[in-house]
Amino acid sequence: MKTGRIIKVSGPLVVAEGMSDAKMYDVVRVSESRLIGEVIEIRGDRASIQVYEETAGLGPGEPVYLTGEPLSVELGPGLIESIYDGIQRPLDVIQEQTGERIARGVELPGLRREREWDWQSRVKVGDQVIAGDILGVVQESTLVEHRIMVPPGVEGKVVKVHQGPAKVEDVVVQVETDQGIRDITMMQRWPVRHGRPYKEKLPPEVPLITGQRIIDTFFTVTKGGTACIPGPFGSGKTVVQHQLAKWADADIIVYVGCGERGNEMTDVLREFPELKDPRSGEPLMKRTVLVANTSDMPVAAREASIYTGITIAEYFRDMGYNVALMADSTSRWAEALREMSGRLEEMPGDEGYPAYLGSRLAEFYERAGRVTAIGSDDREGSLTVVGAVSPPGGDLSEPVTQGTLRIVKVFWSLDASLAYARHFPAINWLTSNSLYSARVKEYFDNKVDPEFPKLRATAMRLLQQESELEEIVRLIGLDALSEEDQLVLETAKSIREDFLHQNAFHEVDTYSSLEKQHQMLRLVLRFHEEAQRAIGSGASMEDILQLEVRERIARSKYIPEGELDRLSTIEKDITVQIDELIQGIGGEKSA
Repeated sequence: MKTGRIIKVSGPLVVAEGMSDAKMYDVVRVSESRLIGEVIEIRGDRASIQVYEETAGLGPGEPVYLTGEPLSVELGPGLIESIYDGIQRPLDVIQEQTGERIARGVELPGLRREREWDWQSRVKVGDQVIAGDILGVVQESTLVEHRIMVPPGVEGKVVKVHQGPAKVEDVVVQVETDQGIRDITMMQRWPVRHGRPYKEKLPPEVPLITGQRIIDTFFTVTKGGTACIPGPFGSGKTVVQHQLAKWADADIIVYVGCGERGNEMTDVLREFPELKDPRSGEPLMKRTVLVANTSDMPVAAREASIYTGITIAEYFRDMGYNVALMADSTSRWAEALREMSGRLEEMPGDEGYPAYLGSRLAEFYERAGRVTAIGSDDREGSLTVVGAVSPPGGDLSEPVTQGTLRIVKVFWSLDASLAYARHFPAINWLTSNSLYSARVKEYFDNKVDPEFPKLRATAMRLLQQESELEEIVRLIGLDALSEEDQLVLETAKSIREDFLHQNAFHEVDTYSSLEKQHQMLRLVLRFHEEAQRAIGSGASMEDILQLEVRERIARSKYIPEGELDRLSTIEKDITVQIDELIQGIGGEKSA
């Protein structure tokens, strides 16, 4: 193994000479402790190395070993239910070997070599296969069928097929290619900084149903879409991502804890095994991969953790699954970029971040998408990326937030004032937006109801009117408003408190199907229409607000999914009670 020699150590940055054989983004092993690092700059025979472990104690003269390979992840059976650090070392195995703290220089494979899997072949001798074709399957968990695919760049005729149980390094199929016989195991390696190939990118027209009313109804994200959740500390970014991971109709969840506090990842590790997948009743971990690089782990490894997570997500996308990747948070990843850029003495950009911050963010988010995977069966998969951003002090004008907003299509703006008012999810309906709303209209028309987009537009108009009227109320008081304007304020309040407010810890309210969301919104707006009719007939707002049906509308969020016919009953009762109110007014006038 070729070696270089350390000449400078600056935190996670190590400069070595004698590195003329190194290539950009090659993995190296630093010192006799064999710390893992990655070449990020080459000048002559000197290379700057980003070390993904603690560098305390390193000094000039120590060796650097070249591996000649880029930073890669192992892809194969065993990913599901695993918990990795930023460079795909299994944390549970590390704990068994070194205790509570990760020892330096630990070298462990991402996939367990000793475990046998029940390999079931899908091809036979003589079959012609191309890259991406499914050779066989392994039941990785009760929820995930792991499909073993022909690696990219391989095609030819099957000449041998293994039968029975196998380990990830065992040859399961032999393919005769133009370059000779190629042994294919159940495990592939893929460089993390390169997106995996696909046949065609498809338009984002199918919504990712999350069960969160403000997201599905107002600010939809699609399968294969990109979204960001910026917000100050304590506004609920992590809770929103946990809700999406629990309830979104994705087949696979990849959760990347990138520089966040350890207790937040602990919550994930405690909750997910206990949470039941709503579709199967199995624990949620049975379809989850966790990449945990918390705030007390090496800063440089935060950058690798993002790429490790998205490469694993792309692998499952290629199998034909709908995958959702949660990155919490990209701000910490950008801080790692800033630190390395500063140590490399590069010209700083805005607020000290590197000038290439925007292009790095774009490279990451552009790996999302709904695609036709390579292979002869035209299977479709999707990768949806949801990134949390933690701007200092909630300042959305800072570079990471602005760079992200230029790229993503959905912006869920978390608001500290909503969080302080205990309104969760604390997504501000006036500053958030989704550029997918028009694209998913046809889906809502066909799968829910053609009136659903109209209801959404009406509700949003009322919320905007409320914002304008609040200015007037602050100046001259509520009594100065007309009855119609007071009704707008009451309806907007009902939309906010009865529809948009959602309790993540209530067994019924934590998830709402599209059908329930449609009926709940229709209830609120039906009451608005009927109340307008009552006001036109001479009823006062005071009389309208005392109707018993208003309380039932407020409690409708707690109606279970199996009893949605109760919502239709409430809707009928709205008309009945308004009619009775109008008749009472008519009787008083005639008297």
